Order: sequence, then C-alpha cells, then structure tokens
Amino acid sequence: VGFQRIAELSKDEKYSKAGSFFWETVTGKRSLAFGGNSRREFFPSVASCTDFVNDVEGPETCNSYNMLKLTEDLFRANPKAKYADYYERTMYNHILSTQHPEHGGYVYFTPARPRHYRVYSAPNEAMWCCVGSGMENHGKYSQFIYTHQNDSLFLNLFVASELNWREKGIKLVQETQFPNEEKTTVKITGGDSKFKLMVRYPSWVKEGELKISVNGKPVEINTKPSSYFAIERNWKKGDEVQILLPMHNTIEKMPNVPNYIAMMHGPILLGAKTGTEDLKGLVADDGRWAHIAGGERLPVDKAPIIIENSVEDIAGKITPVKDKPFTFSASFNMQNKEDIELEPFYAIHDSRYMIYWMWLTESQYKNYIDSLAIVEKDRIELQKRTIDFVAPGEQQPEADHQMEKMKSSTGNFQDEFWRDARNEGYFSYNMATNSETGLSLMVRYWGAEWGGRKFDIFIDNEKLVTEDNTGRWNQSQFQEVKYEIPDSMVKDKKQIRVKFQALPGNTAGAVYYIRLVRNKN
Repeated sequence: VGFQRIAELSKDEKYSKAGSFFWETVTGKRSLAFGGNSRREFFPSVASCTDFVNDVEGPETCNSYNMLKLTEDLFRANPKAKYADYYERTMYNHILSTQHPEHGGYVYFTPARPRHYRVYSAPNEAMWCCVGSGMENHGKYSQFIYTHQNDSLFLNLFVASELNWREKGIKLVQETQFPNEEKTTVKITGGDSKFKLMVRYPSWVKEGELKISVNGKPVEINTKPSSYFAIERNWKKGDEVQILLPMHNTIEKMPNVPNYIAMMHGPILLGAKTGTEDLKGLVADDGRWAHIAGGERLPVDKAPIIIENSVEDIAGKITPVKDKPFTFSASFNMQNKEDIELEPFYAIHDSRYMIYWMWLTESQYKNYIDSLAIVEKDRIELQKRTIDFVAPGEQQPEADHQMEKMKSSTGNFQDEFWRDARNEGYFSYNMATNSETGLSLMVRYWGAEWGGRKFDIFIDNEKLVTEDNTGRWNQSQFQEVKYEIPDSMVKDKKQIRVKFQALPGNTAGAVYYIRLVRNKN
C-alpha cells in the first residue's frame, strides 16, 4: 500500500512495479475463493498452501482490508476491471461475512479447514486489529461503487445506492437486489450532462451474455468479460439503464492444492452449514488467544468428499432449491455425505461450515482414504494432547509467548520458520502448563544441520537436558524429539519459561516448532 502510494505521487516506476507485483502475487497465487489470504498471519509458500486445509488460523480480515486498500490505489492509477472483479469478490465473500448480523461481533480468522468455525468479538472484551479495521470495513461499502476519471463515471459494483456527482451536476440512483437478482437498474434522477458511463462487464458473466438497454433500447456490446463498456451520451433526468447479469455455477481450485475445490455462483462463494457441536469461544472473551476458534478440529478424512471423475461435471450438479432464494442442492457423488444445502458463505454464522471440498476421482479416493486415516488420527491425537505451542520465527506466536533472546536469528526453510541462537546466546518463551504435570516438550529440528549443535534446554532456569544434534541424523527431513519434564519442574505452575541456550562455539537449534504436551497414558 505504501509503495503504491509513493508510486502514485512520485511516478517512480520501481515502486509502481512493486505495488502491482505484490497484488498479482497475492490475488493470483495466495488468495482463496472468498478473496482472503494468509494463514497464521503469514502468506504461505506454494508448497505450504495445504495449511489452508489443516490449520484453523485461516485468512485474516485485516489482510483483506489492506488488499482492498491496495486494489483501490491500483485502480486509481490504472482503472482495469480485474481490480473491481477482485474487490467485488472480497467484499461480498470475506468482508461482508466477518460481522455478526445480530450482535455485531467481528471475525479475526476465517478458517478454510473443512467443518471448522469462526469466533466473534464482544464489546469491551476484545479490541483485535480486525475489530478496529472491521469498524471501517462495514462503513465503507459505498466507497468503491462509483469512481470517476475526467468525464468517465465508472460503475464498479452492483449495489443499491445513490450518487451525487457534484462536478457534473448529476444525481443518479442504482436499484437492485443483487446478488439475489441478476440485474441492476441505474436511473438519472437529476441534472443534465454529457459523460461516459463505464459499465463493468464482470469476469463471471459469460462472453455475449451481458445485456444492457438504455431507455428500453438494447445496446450493442463489443467488449468481453472483465472489462468496461462505455455508454457516452447527453444524460438527463429520467434516463434509465438496465443491466442484466446472468450468473452461472463455477468451480475454483485451491491455490496450489488442486484436489480442494470451492463452488461459486456468479461472484458469490457457496458454503454449507455442517453442525454446531463444540463451538468453543464462539463469542470471544478477553483471552490472549480468544480470537482463534479453539474448539475440536474434526478429522479431515471424515468430512464430505466429492467423488467425480471429471471436475467439470460438478458445477452442473448444483441446482436451485425451489422457493428458497440463492439456495442450492447438490447431486454429485459424495463420501461421508451429510444433508447439505449450499448458500452464500456471507450468510453462514454460529455454525461449523464447509467452503472447500476435497475432490477425488474414484481411484484417487481409494488410495487417499487408506493413507489419510492413519495420518489424521495421529495429528488429531497430538492436537488433543497439546497444551501450548510456539512456532519460532513467526512474529505473532513469539509475541504471544513473551519471547526473550540474545544472539538469536530467524529464517525460513522447507516452508517452515525457525529460530536459533549462537555462542552462548539464547531464546526463550513463556508456555502455559494448565497447572498440569506429566508433561513433555516436543521440539522439531532439521535432520541435516552443519556445524556444532550443542545446547542446553532449561525450564525456569533449571536445566532439563544438554542436547547435541551435531551430525546426529544426517537425513534431510524434520525430526521430532520428545523430552519428558520431571513433575518437580512444573508442579503448581500455571506457566513455565522454556529456554534454549547455545554452548560456547555452538548453535542452539535451529528449532522449528515447540509443543508442550501431555504424556501418553
């Protein structure tokens, strides 16, 4: 956002390329079907986009807030329809979905994990960043409906609204129930002026299907989807433009994870409610991690899985439900099928949901289910045993755990962040124990580090173990090591400080992940 603003004011091409490159990278390779991006407050690499499925700290509302800011800035410099297409998608599917329609609470993370849920802030209990920006989000719906450049008025969004274009002495009203109807009407209610009305031809309307009439007379359209169509004339009070916007079902694959798909109707993401069990912290208290939906993570392999040999057939098997506007049923083959009704994701609240669905061919399904059941069982079991965890090298988890450090560095390797310390340096974190005993520390290392890797691990300044990973595994894969903690080190403590300290001339770590877990019975 800052680079693009510098570019706009200074005309510096380097900053301009930086702003547009960032936008293209995020929207093209890191954004989900609802326009949101990031997990655990970081953009995933290509290889780690599976975190969207496995993690519950999904796209953050603030990220979309800032992406829409950047989109407006880029559009102002170069008014292309692709920017308005993204803006529309994100506004309806992410921004609109992130405020509770009754009590007004705001959403921080929107998980894409199948059958998880979101939590909402409560007044005087939570002032997350997504509450502050959220207050702005829901007061800005009128901001990008219309824009103008010289004598051109851009109709970007199909939202019921009124406009007073003072410079031209023109007043108009847009009447629509979009997206519940596939049309909008623009009426000139005051003034008389010549200008170009730039009507957006959305990317989701098929070529040749956009229909426009002015005062009842059809207009010949000579442009294609994701562009603007200009209508230039002397506009006067009483003129009326009708725009027909036919919607279709489409399927979108998760970025870099093609076996997970989302279903769209026009620009609207369809989701399905899947139950209300264990909605822990649905309305968040003032806890440090209350913005994270901490209820049970239901097994991914038990979620509904679409089994169709051709992904192209899926869209055709989504059909409207009679007498229920913008509600659909599905007739495709499905494993673990529940009674599923598809509706706009922005309308789903206080419920677990699905917005991404695993899609497999029949042969893929058989191979997948055999292997996933074992992996997912182990993952869920470990998650249930976990009392607290830290992802070293990631800003928010380290801040949450009051990190202290000296002679310490961070980086990213194999799509995971790490932290180490050198030559008697250290790093440490406060970790919650839940006042329990019978605990172990699980630490993830890389199995092919170079140089001396001797270090001490302390619990509240009492040495737990001296570790030596020097040439220990010589395997290029992650290694999980468990250290049992004597009960005397944790008894009657609500939290402990876990410290990694390098021995002279050595390196502590690199450490990729730390868990405090209950020992198995």
